[in-house]
Amino acid sequence: MENFAVIDLGSNSVRMTVSRINEDGTYDNVTQMKEYVRLSENMGPEKILQPDAIERTLTALRSFKEVYSKLENLKMKAVATAAVRQATNQKEFLKKVKSEIGIKLEVISGAQEAYYDYVGVSETLPATNGVIIDTGGASAEIILIQNGKVANLISIPIGSVTLSSKFNLGDKILPEQLFKAVIFVNEIFQSVWWLKNGLNLPIIGLGGSNRTLAKINRRRNNFLDIDDIHGYQLSDTQVNDTFEDIVSHDLDGRKQVPGISKDRADIIVGGLIPVIFLMNYLDSDRITFSTSGLREGILFERLHDVLKENVATK
Repeated sequence: MENFAVIDLGSNSVRMTVSRINEDGTYDNVTQMKEYVRLSENMGPEKILQPDAIERTLTALRSFKEVYSKLENLKMKAVATAAVRQATNQKEFLKKVKSEIGIKLEVISGAQEAYYDYVGVSETLPATNGVIIDTGGASAEIILIQNGKVANLISIPIGSVTLSSKFNLGDKILPEQLFKAVIFVNEIFQSVWWLKNGLNLPIIGLGGSNRTLAKINRRRNNFLDIDDIHGYQLSDTQVNDTFEDIVSHDLDGRKQVPGISKDRADIIVGGLIPVIFLMNYLDSDRITFSTSGLREGILFERLHDVLKENVATK
């Protein structure tokens, strides 16, 4: 038996999942933790991680350590994504995390992040042909699946925090700013030559902003468990209508919308622009939501390794 902890340090939040892996390759969920740290906040064009954001992150990691340090036979994989990937003071930050918390963070590439998303989705949902989008705080990963395999994947530098900051989408939404944001995303999508190969294919949405889209609609339809969104689907009309409603509110109004976390209300518009645009760009008629992505992809990779190790020792 092994306790396997996965820490995912993103641009907006840091999350930890701990799973108990059995000798036969099965697993049980032990615990999940999440803290909003806004690591990419105010990085600016110089891409410098700021002291306040760093301290919030260290505080969150200390709270995680209080939990995982009590577990027996612990194995850990801790990864950092877009914010740390882009940071000019990356080395100093990684050294600080290692010296103060004892965690060795692995900064994974955008391609690695996208591939783990694919693994997490393909192991838990039927995904023969479709386009996965995982919108984070400072990047979005897009994966084209054809005949059950990865045809193309990419990580692009747009996310909920960065778009909201760049185009002032935190409070009242001005039409000219929203237009500029959409044009900006359009130019990036146009540069991805293979993206049109996903025309008319269904979308699979990951990431906090996309999950929020599902939660809003589940709350509106009076589902008892709004968080139970894995495999939940919405039509393009439902998605567009929801986005239209969200942008009609200022920050205080969005905080009152059932399904939107108050911690996410100021970045939800920027966070939803990529998926809204992608659905219209590819003329997709529906989106399926997944709660399984990067962390689960890392877990499934470990499960496969455990099975191989067990076979080798027999």
